[in-house]
Amino acid sequence: MREISSRKYSFLNIEIFEEQTAEWCCFLVYNAQQFKKIKTMETKNKTRIVKDFTEKSILVSREFDAPLANVWRAYTHSEILDQWWGPQPWKAETKRMDFRAGGEWLYAMVGPDNTKHWGIMKYISIDPLKRIDFQDAFCDENGTLDSALPVSTGSNVFTETSGGTNVEFRMTYERAEDIQKLVEMGFEEGISTCFDQLEALLSRNSI
Repeated sequence: MREISSRKYSFLNIEIFEEQTAEWCCFLVYNAQQFKKIKTMETKNKTRIVKDFTEKSILVSREFDAPLANVWRAYTHSEILDQWWGPQPWKAETKRMDFRAGGEWLYAMVGPDNTKHWGIMKYISIDPLKRIDFQDAFCDENGTLDSALPVSTGSNVFTETSGGTNVEFRMTYERAEDIQKLVEMGFEEGISTCFDQLEALLSRNSI
């Protein structure tokens, strides 16, 4: 990994020198290629994604045929998040989680060869069964933010429907270029796969 640590990544408009950051970039680019090979599971509900480059935001929405309480649990309990947050063959692995305003979720994306890449979600505010506001970032295994990679602020909004539960997941970035690069790296395929995995988990009444 050291041999690429000084390459320039145009989407960040910076020169990458730190090994951890270079590894994250490799992880994301690799997964863009892998996501494109994944055939999305056949599901009745589809993930809807709206990219707004003017507002520098991405809105992802999905309806699940499951009670609101079950979907909320899937977002707020680490042992459940670890089962769906991360498209196969990658998986999430929680190091620590403190689900409260001011708390955080520190986790790794773990590859088939046990390679780990770290992320952190810091909870800003929580309205039970309705909304979670957060900051999402790349980091190291201790939770120290990687300042070379983009940080987003976002929210998950949960709404009970006649058929189940709708979730709206919005992320806002500082620059439109960050959104474009996420798209190029396979974000749409990746998040769709994660939500399909969550739907499968909910359908098995495993929550």
